[in-house]
Amino acid sequence: MNTLVLLAVCLVILLCGYIFYGRWLVKQWGVGKGDIPTPAHTMEDGVDYVPAKAPVLMGHHFSSIAGAGPITGPIGAAMFGWLPVTLWVLVGGIFFGGVHDFGALFASVRHNGQSIGEIISANMSKRAKQLFIIFSYLTLILVVAAFAAIVASTFGAVYENGVVNEAKSATQASVAMVSLLFIAVAIVFGFAVYRRHTGMVASTILGVGAIVLCMAIGMNFHPFYFSTHTWMWLIGLYITIASVTPVWILLQPRDYLSSFLLYAMLIVAIIGIVGAHPDINPDLFPAYTGFSVDNGNGTQYLFPILFTTVACGAISGFHSLVSSGTTSKQLDKESDAKPIAYGGMLLECVLAIITLCAIAYARETGHVKGATDIFAGGIAAMIGAIPGLESMERSMYTLLVLTYSAFCLTSLDTATRLARFMFQEFWLEPGQTPKDIDGSFKKLMVNPYFATILTVILGVLLGMGGFMKIWGLFGAANQLLAGIGLLAVATWLGNAGKNNKMFLIPMTFMMIVTLSSLVIIVRNQIIMIMNGTTDWGPYAQAGIGILLIGLALELAVEGYRTIIHQRKQAKLEKTAELSAGLDEMED
Repeated sequence: MNTLVLLAVCLVILLCGYIFYGRWLVKQWGVGKGDIPTPAHTMEDGVDYVPAKAPVLMGHHFSSIAGAGPITGPIGAAMFGWLPVTLWVLVGGIFFGGVHDFGALFASVRHNGQSIGEIISANMSKRAKQLFIIFSYLTLILVVAAFAAIVASTFGAVYENGVVNEAKSATQASVAMVSLLFIAVAIVFGFAVYRRHTGMVASTILGVGAIVLCMAIGMNFHPFYFSTHTWMWLIGLYITIASVTPVWILLQPRDYLSSFLLYAMLIVAIIGIVGAHPDINPDLFPAYTGFSVDNGNGTQYLFPILFTTVACGAISGFHSLVSSGTTSKQLDKESDAKPIAYGGMLLECVLAIITLCAIAYARETGHVKGATDIFAGGIAAMIGAIPGLESMERSMYTLLVLTYSAFCLTSLDTATRLARFMFQEFWLEPGQTPKDIDGSFKKLMVNPYFATILTVILGVLLGMGGFMKIWGLFGAANQLLAGIGLLAVATWLGNAGKNNKMFLIPMTFMMIVTLSSLVIIVRNQIIMIMNGTTDWGPYAQAGIGILLIGLALELAVEGYRTIIHQRKQAKLEKTAELSAGLDEMED
């Protein structure tokens, strides 16, 4: 298989999915009907609820949901071959992930921009909401820990015998310097657009020019050679500020400008694939390696591992938190929901397919030292293989590492803000806001600064103290979020009298995947404990895994009961209507 053919076929399929299936979803749900004002207008507060132009919000949404997922996911699942990953990305993206993200955004917009937790409370029960929020908050802490560690590692200097090796740390220092300059540019951009009312086109041109200048400066002037540990605390300080700062100052402009880095990365990757168009070597990257694979850490099975590993490239529970947490509070009009949520998910699918092409060439060229090297090395090597562009390989590698870091940093500050929302919502009754709370304890719990500081401290400490010991649970936990998100939106659509049948197969499948994965994880951890392990990781994974199984079963039962009740009610109403019609005819 040629990488160019693979990419072209996938692009056509994803485009057809967006046009035809996306259009059908809009009609089924009534998105945009009646020109209903969005929460960004009805609840505008200048901090979290701020209407954003579609390109700006698309930048925030895509940058936030992407993270490292659509890159690391396919790389991890590549052990099963490129064909199973490709098929799941296409089917999962169009019929699972796109529906999940679009539905979560639309449901949140119709619930005053509130999270999936509040949607569960309104359509299932308060207890279900609290269980969901506890689980979501703990998952977000794990995301903050992981992404903070990833970003810090891309910034952190290489030490040898206690001394910084500047030659080996040049790329990290460049990425750190560009990222710092980039934050400053984003703040200036935000003030220019929202306070000086500078035209979007002019501001964008200047902003993109400033990004290029930042990269030029960062690649030639990078004086900061801090350790990974130091960067962890500096990143913690940054996300603390970013989480409570009004979105128009930092979140919107940073993510909008970040999106141009991401688009540039996609363009560079496509140029590399088109220009080099290498074939996928079946000896190095087979189409299919088998249902069970021994990857050096034991036997891995295609089901359910493939579906929990690819994650963001096909469907990810984290996306529902972004859609219902930050994006819904900034949506200018409902008609923007489809391109931002459904389109954003399919754009991630494109990135996942590009990653598969990068894996194929990375194995040819020896770039196998971790996800960053595989992705950046594979794409950069393709650029270097194009006649006349040989000298561009190193600079493209740096650009791609920077973009990878930008993905993670954007998802990191979004995850922190989402965790703050979740922590605050746990203490609120339906319809309440933090302003309605009485009592000193609850006032402290819903205080945005307290919620943020607590989240950051927990995330940074876990990031430095061994989050990898429980990271094995993240794939299953993330897909449990996806299953619950699908379930929540399905129950709301049913209560609203709208078609929710497109959710039934995806949510059932994701629940089965989640439960299967959790059972395997718990079983493996119990075996390790029985073999006499002294590490705390297996105990934590086994305990948390059992709790997640219980949570999944309880929410699934409650959700399915709600849906069955809705169907019975619909049948009763239909029967009553028919009976009334017959009575009228007899009269």
